[in-house]
Amino acid sequence: QVQLVESGGGLVQPGGSLRLSCAASGSVFSLYTMYWYRQPPGKQRDLVASISSGGSTNYADSVKGRFTISRDNAKNMVYLQMNSLKPEDTAVYLCNGRHVITKRDYWGQGTQVTVSP
Repeated sequence: QVQLVESGGGLVQPGGSLRLSCAASGSVFSLYTMYWYRQPPGKQRDLVASISSGGSTNYADSVKGRFTISRDNAKNMVYLQMNSLKPEDTAVYLCNGRHVITKRDYWGQGTQVTVSP
């Protein structure tokens, strides 16, 4: 199984940028499709972006053109570059890894992103 630890959250003003990181350990990282989810306070958890082991990406419509997901398989890292942040981007951001064969999901503990003047 894989262990995931997120970092990089914080407080940022509207229009600002943050880069989230997710460090993976304990398994073969390239066997996982990686996802970033977010959960605003009192709301459901939503998919933000995904990246396959080969680097194919997908994004939620709400973040297209502003967020970029990337991964470094050599370093067992996945990133979420967030630009032009809006107050509605405020949420706990969670890293998820799904094994490409077993389809089992693994979650990090989350990192808080707050966008506020």
